[in-house]
Amino acid sequence: MFKDSIQGLEKVFKIDVERPKVILVTGPPGSMKTSFCYTLMSKYLEKRNEFGLYTTLEESVDSHLKNMESLGVKLTTKMQISDLTDLREIDEIDQVMGKKEEIDYLLFLERMIQKFKEDYGDKFSVFALDSLGALYSLMEDVDNMRKKMFYFFKMLRDSNLFTYVIMERSLMGDSQLLGNEGFLADGIMMLGLDRQRGTLTRYLQVEKMRAADHSMERHALEIGKGGITVLGPLLSGND
Repeated sequence: MFKDSIQGLEKVFKIDVERPKVILVTGPPGSMKTSFCYTLMSKYLEKRNEFGLYTTLEESVDSHLKNMESLGVKLTTKMQISDLTDLREIDEIDQVMGKKEEIDYLLFLERMIQKFKEDYGDKFSVFALDSLGALYSLMEDVDNMRKKMFYFFKMLRDSNLFTYVIMERSLMGDSQLLGNEGFLADGIMMLGLDRQRGTLTRYLQVEKMRAADHSMERHALEIGKGGITVLGPLLSGND
């Protein structure tokens, strides 16, 4: 999945990553989490007869596409982007009909994934949720979150998907977890910001990836007209 998708990722992964995998992509604001996931997915799909779904809960489809184009990220027709407009329409219909039941957003996502599996079969191979924090903010009941996320992640694996779940992390590295997702996920990819000598450098660090031999060093990221490139290990201020 990784080694031939973004230039330089072969420096991080010694062997490729196979599906199914549920991977958390974490980092503070400005660390390019959305751009990294979309780039990874689009470049993977453009070389294969497969299909992907990118679900954004934080912005509209138009806004997302404009942001990707401004960064030089190549858009692909092999991936559908959803901002859950249909879900908001369902909510409005329920309000008109006087229904007050809370919407089960996890169930909605599961049904959407099942529909794509019915339409595309195993060619539907990649899914992204942007972001977990936005999903939690929509859910009134966050009790038993570990159990809910356990079954949600299991459904994603049973669907034989590469799944990227974007999750905010503070500049201090603290994650915002309600359901212990770090323990439940197959992988954790940290996108961070390193400040040295007055210069801010973006980096990638793989903290966890089951069944994959990988480096745990921080690798610098370069954002150019061609999108994202992974450079060599990030040197410390003493190097």
